[in-house]
Amino acid sequence: MNVAEVDALAATAHAGQFDTIGVPYIEHVRAVAAGLAPFGDELVMAGLLHDVIEDTDWTAEQLREAGVPDRVVCTVETVTNQRGVPYEVKVRRIALNRDATLVKIADNAHNSRPDRSAQLPEGQRARLAAKYRGARDVLWAAAGALDVATVINIVNPSLLDELRERQSAGSPS
Repeated sequence: MNVAEVDALAATAHAGQFDTIGVPYIEHVRAVAAGLAPFGDELVMAGLLHDVIEDTDWTAEQLREAGVPDRVVCTVETVTNQRGVPYEVKVRRIALNRDATLVKIADNAHNSRPDRSAQLPEGQRARLAAKYRGARDVLWAAAGALDVATVINIVNPSLLDELRERQSAGSPS
């Protein structure tokens, strides 16, 4: 299965779904995938499918049967929420897998875009900003500054200042 076929699968799977600000959901997964393009087709595919197990009727086994490469399916499984697992635990688990870390960095970057967050109610915006900032502490340290910069430069360049501040402060990047 190639990127175009995975894109079509994702578009069909997410058809009729909208994100929290009312945008067709496929736009989110395509933005995540775009940030992963420098890392190869399989990570692009993982970006396109990163929410498909969690948010649609598709299962990991069905993805494999459809011809999605195993590396892609494993990455998607790693970033998929599991019932009863706190977000912070999930992020630490993701950080143990390079591919999943890069997918989650791209997802986090897109969800943190100022043009998206500005459309949320203030309370939700503040809660999510803190959640995403905490996740970046773990994910960015696991990936390293160059890979982080590569992804966020494409998905959300407004985070580059945060990355530079962390580097100059000697914080994990």
